[in-house]
Amino acid sequence: MDVSIFETSAFDTVVCAWFAVGGVTFVALLFITAPYGRHGRRGWGPAVNPRIGWVVMELPAALGVPIFLAISNRGMGLAGLVFLTLWEIHYLQRALAFPLLLSPASSPIPISVVSMGFVFNVFNVHLQGGWLYRAGPWYGVEWLHDVRFLVGVALFLSGMALNWHSDAILRRLRTPGETGYEVPHGGLFRWVTCPNYLGEMVEWMGWAIATWSLAGAAFAFWTAANLVPRALAHHRWYREKFPEYPKGRRAIIPHVL
Repeated sequence: MDVSIFETSAFDTVVCAWFAVGGVTFVALLFITAPYGRHGRRGWGPAVNPRIGWVVMELPAALGVPIFLAISNRGMGLAGLVFLTLWEIHYLQRALAFPLLLSPASSPIPISVVSMGFVFNVFNVHLQGGWLYRAGPWYGVEWLHDVRFLVGVALFLSGMALNWHSDAILRRLRTPGETGYEVPHGGLFRWVTCPNYLGEMVEWMGWAIATWSLAGAAFAFWTAANLVPRALAHHRWYREKFPEYPKGRRAIIPHVL
């Protein structure tokens, strides 16, 4: 990406285009469910071990933002340090801890899916890192007291906690050697099929508010564009496979969707 892209007007144009691509992706995913996990199926090319796939997809995000900071000529300030810390907590967990915690029985991920995830993260790193350390404003110490920062960070941490807790419940459903699926219970599974996805949506909504940026809003939009269709697909799958599936549960937003 050329340095001129990080000039404010050009950067905003790229972000707006990214919103449009996200909208198209959302519509496409309503009809085509990404073929991994319980939705794995033939016809998407060769596949790799899911642990390797998740590392390849997520590691660019964990490495990319620190690289943007390293090549920035203006530093980051205390608020920028908070943003970097939040980002790294999420992506180091996603790139290193999450893959190791996957069940050995997890289905392989098609290389095509891994490639799309890799490309998304590389591009998104340019937007988030570019905003924080090149195109966006300097976040001074006063930003730490701004209500947008405080609310955004609170949402980010709450969403992360929900995401991690829900993933832990899903992992405990399988005992060593088991390969099937069961209906999860506990936590927000009482109300929705995919509280882990809801948590991630809340995380990046918090990021968008805390950074108060178009780039952050684009990431939050993309997160919803990807996870809402997948949650709907999960919900349909559970209802088809388990006749006793709780009828009061929604897919991803309690009492709404």
